[in-house]
Amino acid sequence: MQTNTEQQSLGKNTRTVAGLTLVSRVFGLVRDLVTVRVFGDTAVGSAFAAAFAIPNMFRRLFGEGALSAAFIPEYTRLADDDPQKADAFASLTIGLLALTTGIITLLIELGLLVAVLLSADHPERAYSLKLVMVMLPFMPMICIAAILGGMLQSHGRFGPWAAAPILLNLCIIGASLPFFFVEDADPAVWAYPIGIAAVGSAVLQVAWSLWALRGKVRWTRGVSSASTEAKQMMRRMIPVLIGLGTLQLNSFADTLIAMYPNWVGPTIGGRDYPLDESANAVLFYAQRLYQFPLGVFGIAVATAAFPALSRVAGDPTRFREMLSRGIRLSLFIGIPASVGLLVVGGPLIRVLYSGFGEGFSESGIIRASAVLVGYSIAIWAYSLNQLYTRAFYAQGDTRTPMRIALMMVGVNIALNLVLIWWLREAGLAWSTAICAILQTIWLSRVSSLKHNSGNNLHHKSFYPILKIIIGAILMGGIILSVERLWALPNQWSIQTVRVLVICAIGAAFYAIWSIVWGMDELRWISTRSTEREGASNSNDGAQQ
Repeated sequence: MQTNTEQQSLGKNTRTVAGLTLVSRVFGLVRDLVTVRVFGDTAVGSAFAAAFAIPNMFRRLFGEGALSAAFIPEYTRLADDDPQKADAFASLTIGLLALTTGIITLLIELGLLVAVLLSADHPERAYSLKLVMVMLPFMPMICIAAILGGMLQSHGRFGPWAAAPILLNLCIIGASLPFFFVEDADPAVWAYPIGIAAVGSAVLQVAWSLWALRGKVRWTRGVSSASTEAKQMMRRMIPVLIGLGTLQLNSFADTLIAMYPNWVGPTIGGRDYPLDESANAVLFYAQRLYQFPLGVFGIAVATAAFPALSRVAGDPTRFREMLSRGIRLSLFIGIPASVGLLVVGGPLIRVLYSGFGEGFSESGIIRASAVLVGYSIAIWAYSLNQLYTRAFYAQGDTRTPMRIALMMVGVNIALNLVLIWWLREAGLAWSTAICAILQTIWLSRVSSLKHNSGNNLHHKSFYPILKIIIGAILMGGIILSVERLWALPNQWSIQTVRVLVICAIGAAFYAIWSIVWGMDELRWISTRSTEREGASNSNDGAQQ
């Protein structure tokens, strides 16, 4: 019965995280709709995207799991066995993290200042570096907020941290909207208050998380009793960051390559560089669309599964059952999300990032659509990588995913430098997707060997996954047919309605398909845990 309770909690917690993350991502979409009409696919847009990406990479690494992945297992164990020591462990971790990240931020700021002073003859590079300086303080604050979020998750409170990014989106939207009411407003100037608003949102997220933790932790200066646990966690930090942050590290490498024309120049080795000054803006806004389903559901499953996997890590059977359920949940959304974006990605970019004001040029729309195709093919793989990596961490193995991740980062950079000459920005996306798929296959194989199971899935999971794949393919065929046959005037409002209807048709078909075939994954995420459900699932482990 305990296994059933844990499995039901996985569905409930996934639903909580996914629901609030959906709200956050909707606000994030609104944020993108506003900022893309401030900056467009321009050099300023690329500079802002880079300045936002650097500290935001830490949000994704820490806020979406890497630092929490090193912290949660130990804190969860202490919170269950020795609450007083758990308080000391949390207090020491927060203190060390604040000190370390604060020093790192200060050193980077000084280095950037020197770089700005040396860039007097390169105004675009100086402007971009100044924006990075403005937004870099986001990093230490969001790291602290991430640890607080990990503590909330350990106490079974998934909602507050899942809702915290809403504050970021609201702050940026609030700082961006006045731009449209100021005559002859300069996007290059307006980027600074928008960046300051992002930093302010991190402070609000720390305050919000502290408020949500009230009654759950007692902060203390007597931290010596937890020094051993803190040192062990810090030793695990680097491999965890590398292993769990492959997608973010690859995306950051993409940013560096895309920003070469802005930071260095239009040529390399005497040849014209294949990307231009707007490349990073095109890349950034295309990334936002594939990150929507990944953030709403892929990371939500991994986040909800991690504490549960940590608790059953000592029981191979229960661990395998929990991992199997997580895999099926990830594929249930990841595969149709990949198929859906492949079909409607281009029209979606057109209605979101152009029309109703400024935004992307026609060239930018075409380029961003090509980038989104590359990223979209591997949404399911990005999701599974998050889950598999946490499964290793739950069992105390941080080195295996780190070694695999380092290999994938190297392959990704090599592919980037080759593919951009043929595919421009889209080459960066295809490289990331190819490496994500390879990483999924590798992690799955090693995980299977580790558990001596030959497969991470119970044998009865084959047909449910086959139903997911067939349903996603049929859904893709239907929406592709509708998209090709249903031609309407090229007017922004009409095309927006058209895209919404096509997406609704696809979602409705997949939901009906899931209901008709009685797919357990839909029930896991759509129904509340009840005693009746627990009774009906008393043999759920055998049904995996």
